[in-house]
Amino acid sequence: MEKKSIREVISIIFKALTLAMGVAVVVLSCLGSLETQTAVTLLGIGLASAGVAMLEKR
Repeated sequence: MEKKSIREVISIIFKALTLAMGVAVVVLSCLGSLETQTAVTLLGIGLASAGVAMLEKR
């Protein structure tokens, strides 16, 4: 098994969090159990984690 650095693992976690927030908003929206404020909050969390993942590459 390949040993990954902590930076690589953190980057993968932030990318997974970004995907999870987007999927959660779509699924909850389709189920009709999502308020607009909650959707914006979830998408904001996803966007922030995407930004962290991109900044970490530098």
